[in-house]
Amino acid sequence: MDEKIIKKLLSNMKCGVCGQHYEPTHVRVLGHQENLWFLTVFCQGCQSQGLVAAVIKEGKPVEVVAELSEAERSKFSNSPAIGTDDVLDMHTFLKKFGGDFSSLFPKL
Repeated sequence: MDEKIIKKLLSNMKCGVCGQHYEPTHVRVLGHQENLWFLTVFCQGCQSQGLVAAVIKEGKPVEVVAELSEAERSKFSNSPAIGTDDVLDMHTFLKKFGGDFSSLFPKL
């Protein structure tokens, strides 16, 4: 498989730190053996770097298996990314949460 295609595929990935897409020019192929590729990525947005090991095969697309329906997938794909405030809110909630899950949901 051509390195240009690999770089283009990796540019669809988002940075795990800030969520910005990687630019193809910031994806560097270190090497590969058969379908296993090793790459480095650099995020221009937050200046973070990462190492990626990816199995990339040519052929027909793999069917996505998920617990979400198509409607749910569509709904959540347009949702904003989880931010720092969301994580802090969850941290505060869990810190105070006593473990009684039944209290979180209305009785049917």
